[in-house]
Amino acid sequence: MDTPRVRDAKDVEQVVRAAIASEQPLEIIGHGSRRLVGQPMATNAVLELSALNAVTAYEPNELIITVQAGAPLADVLSLIDSKNQQFAFEPMDTSALLGVSGAGTIGGMIGAGLAGPRRIRAGGARDHLLGAHAVSGFGDSFKTGGKVVKNVTGYDLCKLLAGSWGTLAVMTEVTLKVMPKPESERTLVLRGLDDVTANRAMTAALGSPYDVSGAAHLPHQAFRSAAGGLAGLGAPGQATTLLRLEGIAASAADRAGSLGKTLAPFGTVEVLQDAVSAAIWSSIRDVLPFAAQGALGAWPVWRIVCPPASGGALGQQLSRDTGGDVIYDWGGGLIWAALPPRPDAHAALLRARVDAAGGHAMLVRASELVRRNVDVFHPQSGGVAALSERVRASFDPKNILNRGRLLRAVAT
Repeated sequence: MDTPRVRDAKDVEQVVRAAIASEQPLEIIGHGSRRLVGQPMATNAVLELSALNAVTAYEPNELIITVQAGAPLADVLSLIDSKNQQFAFEPMDTSALLGVSGAGTIGGMIGAGLAGPRRIRAGGARDHLLGAHAVSGFGDSFKTGGKVVKNVTGYDLCKLLAGSWGTLAVMTEVTLKVMPKPESERTLVLRGLDDVTANRAMTAALGSPYDVSGAAHLPHQAFRSAAGGLAGLGAPGQATTLLRLEGIAASAADRAGSLGKTLAPFGTVEVLQDAVSAAIWSSIRDVLPFAAQGALGAWPVWRIVCPPASGGALGQQLSRDTGGDVIYDWGGGLIWAALPPRPDAHAALLRARVDAAGGHAMLVRASELVRRNVDVFHPQSGGVAALSERVRASFDPKNILNRGRLLRAVAT
């Protein structure tokens, strides 16, 4: 396998131009921690960016950080944590779910665009990406956005790069917004609710004035692979609904009391604090009950985004129809579904249900054989697919970058 080493953006340009000249597609990786996501790609040429790993600027007082795309995500998180700051969108660490080591790189974080529970309040990765330097499929470097929070110069191409899975350009450097970490947090716990009732409870909490920053529900099946249950939640076996509040300690405590009264019709409310609360939300963010080493480790895992009000009924239906397990996040707007193994990972049934609910689904974990025969990313309608292809071709006309990762090759 040809794996050219690059030291800077000029090296990336040269590698891309050589690939264009030889019509050899490139697989773009940082540490390779998410290579198991997407359609399998047919290429022997890998462009590895792990040497582009410097933090080029960090201004805690300005709430911005500029870092090269190959920088380890764990190192950057440790750096900003030392200044009591964070990425507010809670980037997901997929390593446990996929059964690989390492949390990947900053470029992989942006390319995947997978946000955690605070997405409902803080937005996604694209909302925190202020600027980027990248190399297009023409082999040319370009810059988009800037290095200030209030930036309105030119087209906001950053938003296209986030979640593009490396198919538009090779990012070499990004500027991101950071935010102060909350002083304290409280998690309200309701037990024993069915999925639809839990959906109503989460909707009530999110519609309240108490600034809820996390709303999740774990049916009792979701604890099947978590030995002893998630830390702080006790033994597995009972459905658990979780609502998070963050801020200064006095405010978090006061809002927790008020929200507890609002939720009283749904049952007795328990309150978890700070470190215990944080550990639970980290587990939900990374979908640890479905981790690869657990009892459900061989099961395909789907990530479903749908209208929050439809989440409870949709998840309940999928569990009933397939015998699978689900976890709800984003107040019901995000469903993680671990389904019993089948050659098609239940794709036809699942997508019919998701389409009917007005959502879309992505197959995050499955064997290479399954991913060759199933659309990993949700099929787009004709008009949207044509627009997506025009956008891709405007960045990469020869289809050199991560060719075939988003779209399954169909035999003719």
